[in-house]
Amino acid sequence: MKKSILFIFTLALMLVLAACGGSGSSSDDASGSKDNNSIIIGVPGDPEVVNPLYSSDRVTLTIQQALYAPLFWEYDGKPALADKLDVSADNLTYTVTLKDGLKWHDGKPLTADDVVFSVNSIIDERQNSPFRGSWVFGDKPVKAVAENATTVKFTLPQVAPAFENTLKTFFPIPKHIFEGVADIGKSDKNNEPVGSGPYKFVNYKSGEYYSLEKFDDYFDGKPKLDKVTYRITKDQNAANLALQNGEINLKSIQPAERNKVEKASDVNIITYPENRLSYIAFNQNVTALKSKDLRQAISLTLDRKDLIDAAYGSQEYAKPASSLLTENTKFFTDKVETYNQDITKAKELLAKSGYKSSDKLNIIYLNNSKAQESIALYIQEQLKSIGVSLELKPTDPTAMNNITLDRKSDAYSLMLGGYIMGNDPDPYKTLYMTGEPYNYSNYSNPAVDKLWNEGAVTADDTKRQAIYEQIQTTIADDAAIYPISYDNAVLAIDKKYQGTKEATPQPVTMFRDLSKLYIK
Repeated sequence: MKKSILFIFTLALMLVLAACGGSGSSSDDASGSKDNNSIIIGVPGDPEVVNPLYSSDRVTLTIQQALYAPLFWEYDGKPALADKLDVSADNLTYTVTLKDGLKWHDGKPLTADDVVFSVNSIIDERQNSPFRGSWVFGDKPVKAVAENATTVKFTLPQVAPAFENTLKTFFPIPKHIFEGVADIGKSDKNNEPVGSGPYKFVNYKSGEYYSLEKFDDYFDGKPKLDKVTYRITKDQNAANLALQNGEINLKSIQPAERNKVEKASDVNIITYPENRLSYIAFNQNVTALKSKDLRQAISLTLDRKDLIDAAYGSQEYAKPASSLLTENTKFFTDKVETYNQDITKAKELLAKSGYKSSDKLNIIYLNNSKAQESIALYIQEQLKSIGVSLELKPTDPTAMNNITLDRKSDAYSLMLGGYIMGNDPDPYKTLYMTGEPYNYSNYSNPAVDKLWNEGAVTADDTKRQAIYEQIQTTIADDAAIYPISYDNAVLAIDKKYQGTKEATPQPVTMFRDLSKLYIK
């Protein structure tokens, strides 16, 4: 980089720090601090609602992982706040015993009452938690009762194999903070969260930083780093430059950026399967896309290997996808319609679909993702070959979130997205059931809705497998989405940081437990 550009960048950063200092916060807050025992983590946008009852986007979940602690660690099921889990012989009662002496960041005790309050808040329809469906079976909610300060008994209305996975993705919130709040998701109390994770809230400045400090009473011991700061940098070129200059110490990078980042920065690269599906959603609120023929025609113009090459530069970091489920998910099958590229058939289906040149289609995607930009350009070019015009709509992450979470929106036709849903298929229903909050395709099939509900409460694994295979087959035949790839994560972390194995790299949040990172 030329010296003049570097000077301008440095000057701009100094002005930001000065402005933050003038507003009552220190320059340490804005920069993540240059002291000897902290880490600065790069994130591509502002968090949404920092509350486990509502969090769904990658940035919020990443920050939440440091602020809040779960009952169990999701990917291996080991206890976190919980000490143990007992399941009754009839599989209708789940008893969670908490560790002794748990505390919230404000010093108040974390007890079974907090867990029960959190569960009841999710179940309460007035609180509008998007996760309510995971706590309701056969239209009846799970009952949670605090038997004493450290014991919670969950009683299910019927056998539901999916429930254990729900427990293992559950983060409680403090009753003493949110009790009596009419709308928890919109409460100002989320602006200064009180959690139980390894780091506690210090300060947040939109568009700049989110700063935390260690919580000495963390259940798994004092964190080894004193401070964690999430530096918000929407421009990923600037973020990579900050990584190179040591102004960011850890960030997720695009696979195509690996070689450049590795050569220019003093970092270690960590890669691992993220169990993530990248996909195209077809918004059926758009009149033209109500036609299955059109959705199938678009799918048949594409080639997954070409899409992966466009996004990542090689096949090394992603595998062509088939199903709406990822390969780690129980009952996954690749025996579904995958729409291998066939331009001739695509043109035939397009002619049947009723598509007219006056039908305006667009594709919405993140304006700070080179991978998504490359994918969108490829799709636009391919659709020209069958006579379909596609407008590109690169969009700021916050704006994109607002647009795509509106279940009545027809402002986007195609959407580039991705999700990580865990090891059980039940949570996927929030993406595909009629009216569910993350059903970005606005797909509705009553027969599939019925199958999702049956799958959650079917105890026999053979029968459950048949249900989820039918769901995968039907949604593929309906071309509700076009699965692109199962992706790997690529992290870059400054070489001075140790403990990455103990911190446990994991999907979405980069690490499971930042308390284990330290400086050698």
